Amino acid sequence: MSAFEDRTRRCQRRLAEAGADAAVLFPSTNLFYVSGFREEPMERHLFLVVPSAERGSAEDASGHGPRATEDDPAFVAPELYGEQIRDASWVEDVRLWADGEDPADLVADLADEFDLRAGRLLVDDTMWARFTQDLRETLPEATFGLASEVFDDLRMRKDEAELAALRRAGEVADAVSVEIRRLGEDAVGMTESELAAEIDRRLAEAGGEEVAFATVAGSGPNGAKPHHRHGDREIRRGDPVVLDFGAYVDGYPGDQTRTVVFGGDPPEEFETVHEVVRRAQEAAVEAVEPGVAAEEVDRAAREVIEDAGYGDQFVHRTGHGVGLDVHEGPYIVAGNDLELEPGMVFSVEPGVYLPGEFGVRIEDLVAVTDDGCERLNDSPRTWEPL
Repeated sequence: MSAFEDRTRRCQRRLAEAGADAAVLFPSTNLFYVSGFREEPMERHLFLVVPSAERGSAEDASGHGPRATEDDPAFVAPELYGEQIRDASWVEDVRLWADGEDPADLVADLADEFDLRAGRLLVDDTMWARFTQDLRETLPEATFGLASEVFDDLRMRKDEAELAALRRAGEVADAVSVEIRRLGEDAVGMTESELAAEIDRRLAEAGGEEVAFATVAGSGPNGAKPHHRHGDREIRRGDPVVLDFGAYVDGYPGDQTRTVVFGGDPPEEFETVHEVVRRAQEAAVEAVEPGVAAEEVDRAAREVIEDAGYGDQFVHRTGHGVGLDVHEGPYIVAGNDLELEPGMVFSVEPGVYLPGEFGVRIEDLVAVTDDGCERLNDSPRTWEPL
């Protein structure tokens, strides 16, 4: 059984436990997670119908294609995608429609086979409204919910294939972090955008498939804006520069942050703040183990920063889950009493931001293990050039 088929079977059991009759997925990370087929959303109807484990399939009386194998999912897809889907996915049942035909007919056929006409269907949270509306019109007696009801919990625990990809993505980010910091004085005078482009180029050379998100290169006062990406400001001697970047490897993203000074002496308060953030990150990582609530990891970082007098300058959660999406569960934030379990992967990224002056953030990804956690990043966390 492939990893994708195994995930599908676990999904089907979760659907049954949730009292849902099927999941209806469209091009998304959820669809890739269970099928192995990856595509961007488009204007044509492309669905994967995953029936609950408690649902079999009836005889196909419609005349449209083969009868679905019991408990196996089925694609409804444009004819031009047939070969791509069969090459990429373990799913054998692929119902194709040609331009000029109505894909709603194939959806209705599957609804009859899987007895979904009046069923409870969970659709992708990111499904375009036009497609959810078409489903409602095709199946007016069905009730609808969101696929996150099943997939959030399912995807939160990474399997070995996912962990291996995340490790490789971490290695790429580590390698580029070291290379960029060795620029030293050569980075002084570059604009943030030029430095970000250099990072992106090196991520590709190191094996990254594409950047995981818009690279952050926030220098001086721009580093005090947590979501600043990069702009035309030139990096000056003594500027603290927040560098936050990563690339996809085998479909999974890296995500690492270091705050560095490429040349010159940093502002007077910077070294103090950097040490506070470093200790806060270390405290949070040390708090990670199975059975600990996610909010306890957040509290461990926050207490260090508050005790140092910078509590009001730590303005975001300590971390977020990372998987096929850069931001997914579990969220490491106050109020989240979810207990950590082996296989969960998330960022640990406390920060302190002094508006108009500078910011400091240090981030690693960690994977929860049976007795603690594994860091997926290990490039130097100091601020000095390498």
